[in-house]
Amino acid sequence: MNHWVYDYETLKNCFLGVFEHYKTDEVKVFTICKYRNDSEDLIDFFKQNIQFNEWHIGFNCISFDAQITQYIIKNADGLLELDAEEAANAIYGKAQDCIDRQDKKEWQEYTERQIRIRQIDIFKLNHWDNPAKRSSLKWIQFSMDWYNVQDMPIHHADGIHSIDDLKMVASYCRNDVKSTKEIYNRSKQQIKLRLDLTKEYRINLNSASEPRISKEIFMYFLCKATGAKKGYIKNLRTYRQEIVCKDLLLDYISFDKNLTQFNELKELFNNLVIYNGETKGSFKHSIKYRGVKTDFGLGGVHGAKRGIYESGNGMIIMSSDVTSFYPNLAIQNKWSPAHLPKDIFCEQYEWFFKERKKIPKSDPRNYVYKIILNATYGLSNEENSFLYDPELTMRITINGQLSLMMLYAMLLENVPGAIPIMQNTDGLETMIPENQQEKYLDICKEWEDLTNLNLEHDTYLKMIVPDVNNYIALHNYKEISLDEYEKLSKDGVSIVKKEDGKAYHAKTKCKGRFEFPKALHKNKSYQVVSKALYHYFLNGVEPEDYIKSNRNIFEYCAGVRIKGNWQFKQTCVINGDVTSEDMQKTIRYYVSKQGCKIIKENKSDKRVIQVEAGRWLQTVYNEHVDIPWDEYDIDERFYIEKINKEIKALVPEKFDLQIKMF
Repeated sequence: MNHWVYDYETLKNCFLGVFEHYKTDEVKVFTICKYRNDSEDLIDFFKQNIQFNEWHIGFNCISFDAQITQYIIKNADGLLELDAEEAANAIYGKAQDCIDRQDKKEWQEYTERQIRIRQIDIFKLNHWDNPAKRSSLKWIQFSMDWYNVQDMPIHHADGIHSIDDLKMVASYCRNDVKSTKEIYNRSKQQIKLRLDLTKEYRINLNSASEPRISKEIFMYFLCKATGAKKGYIKNLRTYRQEIVCKDLLLDYISFDKNLTQFNELKELFNNLVIYNGETKGSFKHSIKYRGVKTDFGLGGVHGAKRGIYESGNGMIIMSSDVTSFYPNLAIQNKWSPAHLPKDIFCEQYEWFFKERKKIPKSDPRNYVYKIILNATYGLSNEENSFLYDPELTMRITINGQLSLMMLYAMLLENVPGAIPIMQNTDGLETMIPENQQEKYLDICKEWEDLTNLNLEHDTYLKMIVPDVNNYIALHNYKEISLDEYEKLSKDGVSIVKKEDGKAYHAKTKCKGRFEFPKALHKNKSYQVVSKALYHYFLNGVEPEDYIKSNRNIFEYCAGVRIKGNWQFKQTCVINGDVTSEDMQKTIRYYVSKQGCKIIKENKSDKRVIQVEAGRWLQTVYNEHVDIPWDEYDIDERFYIEKINKEIKALVPEKFDLQIKMF
């Protein structure tokens, strides 16, 4: 079977399409311009794709490239009658129409069903069209350490004016196709899952994001249970002019009368009225309890006490998470969107929960049911979803926060010597005397009986916590095979040990600034800093020693991208002369001893912001070059300062001692 990874470049006087076989290095390039006219060959290629059911795999292809493909197929005869530049200009007009529709948030001309050549869109599949994850191909190139992070070298409205221009555009397009193919290869498991779901449910989920999978499969079962048509359920919503929160609170929500902070919090929710579905950012409150500041909103609770916590000397770190907390709150209390039959919705939602518990995590269905459980809660607050009912969202999140705070208070008030560490939406981390573990678990059981929810417990050896969004947690050691030990001991990151001929491994959880590797849509800038902190806090490796041991240039790099009315500029001093040049919209760079200054400049008011403030210089590294390490000219002082700043916030005495010594 032949399928093709592809990308198009559409300029006013030139169309260029590059296709690379999804398994081999075979490449097909089609050009329509005054230097070469492959119109007939391109159309024949599309006919071959249709005849033999060959798919196209692209990045944002359903809303752009596939629209152009369908336009060419539909208008093939007319395009063949035009000369090359006229045909290219006609295709360019269609490309601009696609962009205009995207900008206006309008539907594209051709639905996915109308596109003759089937598509896999890895942009949509990874949900990179979501505002919280929005990522261009260039940003993903940076995130996956691609060898060439390159913007289009010629503006589409300028067109090409020489063979060299054409070669430059072709080289750029091939780079995009190769990087798209790399993302495809990294997404194979996710793609297979979607192909299997499409076959099982006869719903096109080939390019579906996780929330869309949740919507479509839940809708499939609702239609089956109710006998209603998909088109009917799809248009259902419940809009709320006001949500009176006192009507939502569960009867069991209560706090000891001496806990004024929590009773005041409950009263604030009790008096809260939310108008016109404004459920995002319209409520904020903070309390301080046992030295920990905890923040509340309409989505979740977040609190942490900065510090380094370590089990030992009679103390242990307990971690307790509520199993599928928000979905389970709805299941146990029989909550549903008001426009859907309660019994059917609740029965189906609970079925997904119970079925998932029966299925091993290695089974893809476990993952699918997890998606459905989590996304269904989120979709109750999305206006474009048939599950939309913001009152359901508020029932879950407000009661969830108050329920978790009940557990928090019960533990801290009744477990002698308990020290709060962190509270984060669906769980708590608490340091307790080891001899109080049984009492801790008894209190948790009391809370479970009261709420009909379940807690999953774990213990940590160590936690490094600057704040609730950034931390490292080291689990207790678990026995592994000697083969696993040999493999893990070579990765340079895993925490492993041998004792009495047995091997053990301690898992780590890293979040925020400490996280690595990161999901591709996240900012992985200066990953060497995250790794150095990991090795300092867990292995006792000094920052200077780690920096000298890490010779991966990509981990010293940062990425920046420009939006709106701004542009990047680079200013350099060479032999006493100052030079300045405009730069592309996505830049990869590292801090160097003999570099330049990269700035962001506002095109309107000429405001200037340094990418790295202060004395630090940067070297642009959009194209990877493998050279001896010293030639990169890394300024190690910058990275060591960043690492030490993080350490100092948690271990100030380390630096106080150094100051006294000198």
